[in-house]
Amino acid sequence: MPYVISDGCIGNKDQACVDVCPVDCIYEAEGRVWIHPSECTDCGACEFECPVEAISYAAPGGDDDDLKEAHEFFETVLPGRDAPIGSPRGARKVGKIDSDHPRVLKLLNGE
Repeated sequence: MPYVISDGCIGNKDQACVDVCPVDCIYEAEGRVWIHPSECTDCGACEFECPVEAISYAAPGGDDDDLKEAHEFFETVLPGRDAPIGSPRGARKVGKIDSDHPRVLKLLNGE
């Protein structure tokens, strides 16, 4: 199971976690960053770098909402996009994603 990022990351611009990820699996979106569940190698480097302590390990067999949303973020069509992000195997080559999970977009808009 991968590491996940919680809502504590919303609006955080530090992104130290991105810099230390050895597999480049942390993607920047409109309001936060997301760890790709199938690209994460469970190294844990990101967890120690997060200044807002928003990164945690998703326990095997657990019912983790952050993990569910991470899957939705990468596997469904986000607002303003034509196709799911999928698994591009590298956040740097994708760049910033000009959308986000619908729930996060609502929070950003004060809804």
